[in-house]
Amino acid sequence: MIPAPPGPFRPGFWRSPLRGPGLTAALGSILLVLVTIVAVTGFLSHAAYQPDLGGNALVRPDLPFTTFFGWPSGPSWLYALNQGLHVNVGLAVIPVVLAKLWSVIPRLFVWPPVRSASDALERTTVALLVASTGFLLATGVANIQNWYVFRFDFVRAHYYAAVVFVAALAAHLVVKVPVALRAYRSRVVLAPLRAGLAETRSEPEGDVVAPAPDPPTISRRGLLAAVGAGSVALAVANAGTSVGGPLRPTAFLGPRRSGGFPVNKTATAARITPAMVGPSYRLLVAGEQELSLSRADLLALPQATHTLTLGCVEGWSTRQTWSGVPLADLARRAGVPAPSEVFIESMQPAGVLRQVTLSGGQVADARSLLALQVGGKDLTPDHGYPARIIVPSLPGVHNTKWVGRLEFRA
Repeated sequence: MIPAPPGPFRPGFWRSPLRGPGLTAALGSILLVLVTIVAVTGFLSHAAYQPDLGGNALVRPDLPFTTFFGWPSGPSWLYALNQGLHVNVGLAVIPVVLAKLWSVIPRLFVWPPVRSASDALERTTVALLVASTGFLLATGVANIQNWYVFRFDFVRAHYYAAVVFVAALAAHLVVKVPVALRAYRSRVVLAPLRAGLAETRSEPEGDVVAPAPDPPTISRRGLLAAVGAGSVALAVANAGTSVGGPLRPTAFLGPRRSGGFPVNKTATAARITPAMVGPSYRLLVAGEQELSLSRADLLALPQATHTLTLGCVEGWSTRQTWSGVPLADLARRAGVPAPSEVFIESMQPAGVLRQVTLSGGQVADARSLLALQVGGKDLTPDHGYPARIIVPSLPGVHNTKWVGRLEFRA
């Protein structure tokens, strides 16, 4: 057999007395809870886009497990809560992932790298798991910060990486859950975590235990406390943008921590010109009858006012008071009193989200509006003047701005 290269491929390179099956099992258990929350909320976010409705699918081919139910329209803060959990728990995961990788890093340098077919399969699974985790966290943080340094579609790449992650995690759990259970049963998990620095010793056995450990400089519980503090700090650094209101300025790393009502895409960026939203503006409403309504016509119709939460996929939210014409009223005026869906087109000339389809249940919700005002004032151009969609619990990008056409379908 070829001898191990020098450096990390030799067991004596790794000297920490903290590594062992107990610490790995503890970190793995914490990480499993956190990544489960992140994965479930991520796929629920995908389901909230209702990709089975016409024009909504951002990913093709799609998988069936996020399209078998209709996304509810209440409570209005449901999507904001989902994305707040997804983003902030996702940030809290980062220190735990790094600690977990540190606890098992000697395994990554085992020599020879592959000893059998089963060993090759396990290492391939671990490689996919580590690669997909790193990709998801890196691109997720970039998306939160609106730092699009990559040249691929974020939504598609994030979705498929999540599918790879879930598959790799499931395969990894089949192998490692029995190992973790043995560690818990043998009490090598909790007992070492209770030891202070003076009592910290190497675990008696395990493939990551250092053969010649250095004296400890931190206890295992000190390590877990540091990891936990890092996770809390990252979550707090952004959570204020998810909660909104007076807590928004506390999100010291959140790009939406100041400036009031956030805007993702301005009218200028969407190429909305003054002529498009000026006196000649007409909303086209199609159904059994066709209507052409000016903004003055819309303002003359019966208005409704509701306070609703607008949640963004990036994790921020805002709660505003909206006034406008109920979508159900417009459907009745178009001769479709019980539509199965409504197809909405923005006046912005390009973009994958310039069109969206809402379900009949969302149209029927009395709080679903073609909004004309927010906070008692006319919409600003950046917030969708002359008219925008506001539907409770709908992903922010589907609350279409600069609405030019509604088609109610029976």
